[in-house]
Amino acid sequence: MTPPWLAGSWADIGALGGLFAQLSLISVGGVNTVLPELQRQVVQVHRWMSGAEFVALYALAQAAPGPNMLVSTLIGWRVAGLAGALTATAALVGPPALLSYATGHAWQYFRDRPWRRRVQAGLTPVTAGLVMAAAVLLSMTTATGPASAALTLAITALLLTTRIHPLWLLAAGGLLGMAGLV
Repeated sequence: MTPPWLAGSWADIGALGGLFAQLSLISVGGVNTVLPELQRQVVQVHRWMSGAEFVALYALAQAAPGPNMLVSTLIGWRVAGLAGALTATAALVGPPALLSYATGHAWQYFRDRPWRRRVQAGLTPVTAGLVMAAAVLLSMTTATGPASAALTLAITALLLTTRIHPLWLLAAGGLLGMAGLV
């Protein structure tokens, strides 16, 4: 008999743990930097959900207060219930926390070395590129028609050119969806 806190299989729990542990070690800058690979693994490789379901979970995680890694918890919950949520979250947080702890002292020790500044300078644009790739992937998945594509472009332009708070834009998008315009 399956325990009530396990909605998926033990194989799914193991796969979730392995996937999120691997991605956690390359997610320099947060989960958004590995979002394209996460989406590919969850939707295409493991077939745990559709692309639309993935985007819906991502949107829910971004709309909720808290860290941007919340999407991992939601994916884990969707795949294997409470056990999946706990596994995905621990696998995403644990390895980089241990790695950060182990390397933090060395990084501080070498703070004035020229090579350290060069390494940091090289990681910055890579991180920005990874975040941009995630944004493009999400835009392509959510642009289901001309109206949603136009809304995506308009929101991007507003965020880049004004100081309007993103919550107002979320509210506006929700209202447009509720009205059936998107």
